[in-house]
Amino acid sequence: MAATLFRLAFLAAVPFWALMILAPTWRWTHRIASSPLIVLPALVVWAFAIAPGFGDFAREMLDPDLAGVKALLANDDVVAAVWAQVIAWDLFIGRWIYLDSRERGLHPLLMAPVLVLTILLSPIGMPLYLALRLLKPAPRKP
Repeated sequence: MAATLFRLAFLAAVPFWALMILAPTWRWTHRIASSPLIVLPALVVWAFAIAPGFGDFAREMLDPDLAGVKALLANDDVVAAVWAQVIAWDLFIGRWIYLDSRERGLHPLLMAPVLVLTILLSPIGMPLYLALRLLKPAPRKP
């Protein structure tokens, strides 16, 4: 079951990433990405994956230490849950990057590689985008 949930976590996010990367100017993409609820499918996967060991997980998260977290990560269900959490977080970051870049008018061909990098390595994609956004300030709101 853990292996299935592990795969499902990414599959739950793929449609949203595909819209932001492959159809960034489509009005439905903006409409869909405008909702923070796009992370819910991955978080539902998280809930199913973490349910069997939620008590142990919660206890460790309330007072974490390296040995305890390492022991938790020996459990396939916990690994699937953490993966789903990472996928949801990366999607939330990607969603913000997409919306902010559209507001600033950054070209979709510039943004597609940044979004792909955010999917793969958000700790690199996010700072790269923060640097890129300096190129074009956000328009002033009336």
